[in-house]
Amino acid sequence: SLPAASGLAEMGAHWIHGPSPGNPVFCLASRYGLLGPEAAREENQQVEAGGHPPMPSVTYGSSGKVLNPKAVREARDLFYALLASTRAFQGSKEPPWPSVGQYMRAEIARTVPTMAGGQEDARRLQLAVLAACLKLECCISGTHSMDLVGLEPFGEYVSLPGLDCTFPGGYSSLAERLLSDLPEGTVLLNKAVRTIQWQGSFREEGDDARVFPVRVECEDGDVFLADHVIVTVPLGFLKERHQEFFQPPLPERKAQAIRNLGFGTNNKIFLEFEQPFWEPEQQLLEVVWEDESPLEEPNADLEASWFKKLIGFVVLQPPEQHGHVLCGFIAGKESEHMETLSDAEVLGAMTRVLRTMTGNPNLPAPKSVLRSRWHSAPYTRGSYSYVAVGSSGDDIDVLAQPLPEDPRDPRPLQLLFAGEATHRTFYSTTHGALLSGWREAERLNQL
Repeated sequence: SLPAASGLAEMGAHWIHGPSPGNPVFCLASRYGLLGPEAAREENQQVEAGGHPPMPSVTYGSSGKVLNPKAVREARDLFYALLASTRAFQGSKEPPWPSVGQYMRAEIARTVPTMAGGQEDARRLQLAVLAACLKLECCISGTHSMDLVGLEPFGEYVSLPGLDCTFPGGYSSLAERLLSDLPEGTVLLNKAVRTIQWQGSFREEGDDARVFPVRVECEDGDVFLADHVIVTVPLGFLKERHQEFFQPPLPERKAQAIRNLGFGTNNKIFLEFEQPFWEPEQQLLEVVWEDESPLEEPNADLEASWFKKLIGFVVLQPPEQHGHVLCGFIAGKESEHMETLSDAEVLGAMTRVLRTMTGNPNLPAPKSVLRSRWHSAPYTRGSYSYVAVGSSGDDIDVLAQPLPEDPRDPRPLQLLFAGEATHRTFYSTTHGALLSGWREAERLNQL
């Protein structure tokens, strides 16, 4: 039996997306016996979820009522049909719109007819659900708006089959198993790097025989000399710091790829309750603001309405392990604004949202709140990458290319690049990150 991590909350990666044989994270987790019995079932590995886990859900509207499940399902089916149609533009010379968001809005305007009389309410609800679907898509893509996500390259991202699952002992249980195979002291933690110097000739004190092209200097002054360094820092850090971080600076082509690619924020807000107000079988509580429409400009006042970007809450399972905990997801500028607020302010806003949605003004407030702050974190500056308007999958490949660029350089592969933002089809995932690391290790093995 697995060790129950008591009161576990994943601050970072949450799911194995597409747990099936093509997913190396799933394969390792299975081999190490880190998954629950459900995840390993054959049937679960064959479900085509398209990156959107079908969970038993209930959808609350801002009028304080549970929305009609059939109406919600129809609107959502329309949304995913439209989203799937974006794949047609992969490789297209002249896509109809630069971004996924603009394309989706144009299609929604075309397919959701203006209705007369009593049907106007049905149309309004449909538009409100579509607006909520776009917010969920922002969380999945790790972006502020789908207007920032390039339409043409969007279809290059690959979703693996399998019903998304979690680690009963936490995602870190995998890292711990991988670390336990390494000799003691191999990995140094809390050792921030200040600069990486390359194309140099560095010598160890008192050892003139050996010259190294790479010198890694840490914030605490410690120095490591190397022939090769694999850089896996998040794209958000590179966007902000690549200029000073690498000496000499990266070639312009690489710097341009760093600028072109998108990197945004997706945060979690955990709320712990004394008692659940939801039913035991509910796994997802969705939130729809009934006055919203993707065809109208969103409210730009972050202060007043940041919480409306929240897509809803996942119920952490099982309660014996987690307590009665909801995990909310929120992306973009509103998510970054949330990071600047106090715990009390976030807890208050979430309590108001839940009281509004359930129509119960006396709903007890959560007893505690815990949240991620990926944008404020100096070494991440956000969550993960997306292919932005004006960018393409080629930028991902350019980012992944080792340096120096000249393959005939006598000191090859000084800087290698890995991490989710360097995987052309699996960017934004842990399996993309893992595969990119193996790819670069293999490059060094080939020398």
